[in-house]
Amino acid sequence: MTIGSQFAVASFSVAITAASIGAQAADPRTVQPERPTVATHAGTVAPSILEIETGVERDRPGSGITSFNSVTELKIGLADRVQLNLYAPVARPSESSSRLGDFAMGVKWRVREDVPMLGKLAVLPTVKLPTGSESNGAGTGTTDVGFLLISSQTLGPVALDLNFGYTHRFGTDTIAPRDATLWTVSFGGPVVGNLGWVMEWSGYPATSGPAGQASTVAVLAGPTMLARPWWSFDLGVIVPARGPQPHALYVGTVFNVGRLWARTP
Repeated sequence: MTIGSQFAVASFSVAITAASIGAQAADPRTVQPERPTVATHAGTVAPSILEIETGVERDRPGSGITSFNSVTELKIGLADRVQLNLYAPVARPSESSSRLGDFAMGVKWRVREDVPMLGKLAVLPTVKLPTGSESNGAGTGTTDVGFLLISSQTLGPVALDLNFGYTHRFGTDTIAPRDATLWTVSFGGPVVGNLGWVMEWSGYPATSGPAGQASTVAVLAGPTMLARPWWSFDLGVIVPARGPQPHALYVGTVFNVGRLWARTP
């Protein structure tokens, strides 16, 4: 995703299906992949479990200049319904070498399990640090504080995720806008066997300031595959529907490593 507009980098993952939402309490080794590009779900990995999510996105805007972005995300279960997220992005702007981007962290807390009309409800506050190089296009030079509200529910075999996010940046606003918001509507479900599908609508309302942009809307679609209960893959395309959103291709994988420490009974 552009992990919301929060981090201004790219992140990738597989659609969580209705089956895996219900399975997270039954088997802690079942992967809890998040959505490609922007959206995420309300699920969390089990306490003491480490899950690694990584992927690559190839962007091609209207100018024809190609760039690549990648993010590796570590998800660590801290407690029941609480998960630590650590994000390490890598950016490769056009005609440039790959460089580390802005490191970010967050804590996802699943607040409620069964809210009428919303299903599972979670919040994800985040902080992004200015660790990437501004001059090489790998960082924004700002410290960002973000907040994401997440709703997840199942409609028969289909999973529905709704996100709304807000980000405020401290520092210069010449590369990224001072304030930004985002919204997402995402669906995912099974096709046959271990194959699944995902579709997502995401939007960034218009921003102001030196780095302000017009509003954008994009549509994402692609297949997913569960190779093992603890290992999954995905790929797909992103197509602009409105505004300066590049065409993109992405591929990613999610791997559940297992327990980092023994749980206390």
